[in-house]
Amino acid sequence: MSRPGEDTPIETRWEGRFITVKQQGTWEYVSRSRGIHAAVILAIDEDEGGRHVILVEQYRVPLKLSCLELPAGLVGDDTAGEAPEIAAARELEEETGYRADDWRTVGEFYSSPGMVSESFTLLVATGLTKVGEGGGVDSEDIIVHRVPLDSIADFVAAKRAEGCGIDVRVAMLLAGGLLAR
Repeated sequence: MSRPGEDTPIETRWEGRFITVKQQGTWEYVSRSRGIHAAVILAIDEDEGGRHVILVEQYRVPLKLSCLELPAGLVGDDTAGEAPEIAAARELEEETGYRADDWRTVGEFYSSPGMVSESFTLLVATGLTKVGEGGGVDSEDIIVHRVPLDSIADFVAAKRAEGCGIDVRVAMLLAGGLLAR
């Protein structure tokens, strides 16, 4: 069974270092250049005070505002064939200052499949140890938040009220509350 656009040639309209704009028939979309994709980390920190999630906040040029997100980074940006687990461990430490003893790969997901072909691998990190300040590298100016899981909805609402953008992946942390209503 043929799907719409399946046999139509793909034309590259523009290609940069990180993204490529493509057209297939009348459908325009963006993909990652060089076959790179992302690793997204759901980092859970547990102690006698309960369970906490590690979130990051950083300015995002396309939105023109700060955005609350799960830690994440590119896989294979500098190293062809890099495993998502390696990229995730690097990005977790660079962005948040935490290392994880235990990793679990949840699977591959797509952020906005109607307009972007990019996928990301979601990994859960536990057994966290704080080993540095975090904050990212180069021009990144990342703020690290350690948020009690039982207060996540209030925290997200407060950040939204401040004018912070909320990455769609943060919604999975709100799902229990959303489904309960």
